[in-house]
Amino acid sequence: MSLASTSFDLPDMGDYAYDWALIDVETSGLIARRDRVLSVAVMTVSPDGEQTGEFSTLLNPGCDPGPVHVHGLTAERLQGAPTFDQVAGRIGAMLQDRVLVAHNAQFDYDFLAHEFARARLWLPVSQRLCTLALNRQMDPPTDDMKLGTLAAHYGVPQLNAHDALDDTQVLAGILRASLREATRLDLPLPLVTCPPRQESQFTPQPPKTPCSYRNPGRLAPSGPLAQGMKIAITGETATSRAELVGRAVAVGLNMMTTVSRHTSALVTNEPASESAKARRAAAEGVPIIDEHTFLRLLSDVRTGTSHEATAVAVAIASVREPGTTDVSAPEPVATTASAASVPAVPEAPALLTPSSVSVPAPRRPESAGTVSPDGAPDKPLAGRRVLVLGGTHADAAAARTRVVALGGSAAVNLSASVTEVVLLAGGENDRRIRRITALELPMHSEHWLTAPTAANADGPTARPQAPDVLPRGGVIDLPMPHGTPAPEWYVTGSWSPQAGCEVDVVAFILDDDEQVTCDDDFIFYGAPESPAGTVRLLTGGPAEQTIAVDLASLPPATRKIVVAASIDGATTFGNVGAIQIAAAPGSSAAPLARATLDAATTERTMLLAEFYRRGPVWRLRAVGQGYDHGLDALARGYGVDIAN
Repeated sequence: MSLASTSFDLPDMGDYAYDWALIDVETSGLIARRDRVLSVAVMTVSPDGEQTGEFSTLLNPGCDPGPVHVHGLTAERLQGAPTFDQVAGRIGAMLQDRVLVAHNAQFDYDFLAHEFARARLWLPVSQRLCTLALNRQMDPPTDDMKLGTLAAHYGVPQLNAHDALDDTQVLAGILRASLREATRLDLPLPLVTCPPRQESQFTPQPPKTPCSYRNPGRLAPSGPLAQGMKIAITGETATSRAELVGRAVAVGLNMMTTVSRHTSALVTNEPASESAKARRAAAEGVPIIDEHTFLRLLSDVRTGTSHEATAVAVAIASVREPGTTDVSAPEPVATTASAASVPAVPEAPALLTPSSVSVPAPRRPESAGTVSPDGAPDKPLAGRRVLVLGGTHADAAAARTRVVALGGSAAVNLSASVTEVVLLAGGENDRRIRRITALELPMHSEHWLTAPTAANADGPTARPQAPDVLPRGGVIDLPMPHGTPAPEWYVTGSWSPQAGCEVDVVAFILDDDEQVTCDDDFIFYGAPESPAGTVRLLTGGPAEQTIAVDLASLPPATRKIVVAASIDGATTFGNVGAIQIAAAPGSSAAPLARATLDAATTERTMLLAEFYRRGPVWRLRAVGQGYDHGLDALARGYGVDIAN
């Protein structure tokens, strides 16, 4: 098979000429640190597009094969197959000095990394390319980005889905077509650098035991403990720390690894200690008790209020007030904040659904700027995607805001879905102008936004179901077709590629007090997965990162997931420009909602979006609020213990 098949009329690959290793794995589950690879296929391709090698095999995982209805690999079929360590050397030789290519590449890469670690070998991959991320960047008019959907879109035959070898052959066809489209759009490939993986980094610490009760506040002088109180311990104790924590958790206390203004009490035998926890407790006025007192109070802990009871009460209160209208949250203002301040975004009112408590209907944002496909007189850009080039940061932000107000979607990168381009001052010097001209996309001055013309009938094909366009502060209810949200939601942040500037997407898992319950609830490049695996950071390229959230598996104490971005050093979001976020109910699903967020000129951290509970409903809000301080100050504001 030749990657440069004449049927795709692929020109000279130029900057896209790499030694490729296309790979697909079938697995016993979805969690790489726990589940195993059942089959693997590798195809190597030279820079000129010629296939140079192929290897595929079933593998004996030594465990239950998992969802046989998905991959068709029974224990009987796998019996007698080699173990991964028996073929790891051959696979490693095929991956060496090549760019690993896969659809949802982080999934395949993570499984390979764990399997190589179990075999006590390094995974010899220094770069990877995700065809899912590449196609998200190109934005073809498909219902979703699944391998089969893209195969049908690009005319690639698929004979046996979820067969590793067939999927690799399909992947070759999709890569071939994707490179051709990337060439047409003159897009940089979203190559991800893969540092060596160390086994000790693979398995997160056991998850913190979730507390089922709301925080009732601080411990009163000589008062009893109550379930849900947040308790921290510092310094040496006569009883082992593990036993103290175990006994406290058993009676319903919420044991914390840090101290904040929401801490109910600090346990220490050295009240004059200079530990960070003791200093913070003194600064915040947190009550301090010794170990003996704590052990005595543990014998009589008062009953608390469960998180489930609170959620039900909110839902019941909603249905008891018919006729009340739900409105979106007020639009937060991009401001600068001191390093010590805690980010705060106004909450939206509770969702009111008189007919049902458990399965509310999805709510579209009234201010989202979307209309029916035929458009409305005041929404002339409905269904259209506009790329703004040039201008000062403020002028470009104002133009993108105007696009959204007119019902359109503001793009940050050139893609197949862009319908027209607005040129501000200096926009004609943008490197993409040559390609835009070759594509014959309509180009307009900024005055065009005062009275846009009708859409070009010969323009790009629209996606069958266009995502909602959220303004800053816009809110949507996440669909709950069976009374629960989709198993996993993905919020992807993307921006225009920057030289010498790295943007990091992070997430915070917060409780009722808008604080993390432990440091592991801070998800970032150094700790890309929460201990329970419910929130993960995925990297699709140098200008795209995703936060994946398993809403159905979050403990009741979790009330909000905040997705943010930061820039290290002196660079600000004024240099980066707009960031686009897209929310989808699955890694390959079409986005349900999009927002284009412009920070002001000086911000170094920015709140992008947040998932939050309203009664039985999960909501998503586009935030777009920036701060001058760095990521360390943002993390401290949410209760993360940052030493340096």
